[in-house]
Amino acid sequence: MKVLIDHSSPFLLAHGGFQIQIEKTSQALTELGVDVEYIRWWDGTQKGDLIHFFGEPRTDYLRRARAINLPVVLTILMSETCNRSDHRLKMQGAIVRTLLKSPIGHGILDQLKWKAFLENDRIIVGLAAEKKALKAIYGLSDSQIRIVPLGLSETYLHAGPPTRCEPHLICTGTITAVKNSLELAKLAHRAQVPIQFVGKPYHLEDAYWKTFQSQIDGTIVKYVTHVSNESEMIHLLQRARGFVLMSDYENWCLSAHEAVACGLPILVPDQKWSRERFGEKAHYFHGRGRTENSKAIKDFYDRCPQLKAPDIKLFSWHEVARSLIEVYSEVLHL
Repeated sequence: MKVLIDHSSPFLLAHGGFQIQIEKTSQALTELGVDVEYIRWWDGTQKGDLIHFFGEPRTDYLRRARAINLPVVLTILMSETCNRSDHRLKMQGAIVRTLLKSPIGHGILDQLKWKAFLENDRIIVGLAAEKKALKAIYGLSDSQIRIVPLGLSETYLHAGPPTRCEPHLICTGTITAVKNSLELAKLAHRAQVPIQFVGKPYHLEDAYWKTFQSQIDGTIVKYVTHVSNESEMIHLLQRARGFVLMSDYENWCLSAHEAVACGLPILVPDQKWSRERFGEKAHYFHGRGRTENSKAIKDFYDRCPQLKAPDIKLFSWHEVARSLIEVYSEVLHL
């Protein structure tokens, strides 16, 4: 079996969890004996049995692959969509059905990236909430969707017990508006709860990043630039009092799972993704109001020494790869 991996956004333009997912998936598949190559757009002689596309390709991409009998499996992130209310999903589904039945030309519809959800060979998501959204909005069947979790490296899975000796909480991830990094820094000052941020912006000239920098004082808001070495990141996590995240939305959130693997209690937004993954074993922000969030983070901080990490199932990348091999085999009728 030869799998060709493709993705629409170069990593030099956007780093983050999706990059880690692609790289770790490719590595794990290779270690399990699958022949894996990244698609070489310049190489017209490259061969493969199947394309695993991370993201949403154009409709003509899928049709060209079908023309040469090359199946395409999609892995998508429905971070914002899967956290919407059931009512909003139902309304969105009605709009999609109306568009598909309308006299509008196929050429225009083909420009909508979600058309890829209707014309691939299989869609892979990480959460049941994402599967539910795909069914509600696009009318997909159970057989068209597979839930495959995200994994952690063996380094994280065997991180050992934390010391939790530092007086700060920790927040890891890209410094960007969707993560509410600036808002969380301001909240730290209001609640007088020290937080160490670990991450970097998409680019150093970003206005949001520059405003975030103004909140760094080394006492309440501490900052460490992006850490690519796992052992160094684990060291930072295990010394922290607890983990906090206040992003607008997530789907799986590798950062939160890395924190759990390192033995930290977590405070995260109360959304469908977090409830599915952590249930009552996590601690939650309740609403976006200033008073509510200040109380939530202060209460969490004060209680942290007595709190434990959520006791949940964590997956290895090899487990993820085995699940993907099952999907590939199903699509290829092996």
